[in-house]
Amino acid sequence: QPQLVESGGGLVQPGGSLRLSCTTSRSTLNRYGMGWFRQAPGKGREGVSCISSNGRTTNYADSVMGRFTISRDSAGNTLYLQMNSLKPEDTGVYYCAAFVANIASTKSICRMTDDYDRWGQGTQVTVSS
Repeated sequence: QPQLVESGGGLVQPGGSLRLSCTTSRSTLNRYGMGWFRQAPGKGREGVSCISSNGRTTNYADSVMGRFTISRDSAGNTLYLQMNSLKPEDTGVYYCAAFVANIASTKSICRMTDDYDRWGQGTQVTVSS
């Protein structure tokens, strides 16, 4: 199981942009489905975006559709979340997560629910003026 380390969070004004990164301990992203989740203060964890292990399937929460983009590098060890037009309601701790998807029947699966095998420690995103 890969270790996941998030970075790129911070304080940004409404309308601004951030890019989150999730670095794995080795080149494994093509064997894992990946996702970004967030947890706002006093609320439960929600799925933000996901990408399948073969990269062909992506999905986004309605609240971020058109503003956020999930991607990964060609080397297979970094997952990204580009966040544009940020709003105060995007504030929260953002987590990346991975689930095993290395057989043919699982390679196109993209999960927005939190049944993942591995989680990072999270990075704080605060959108405020």
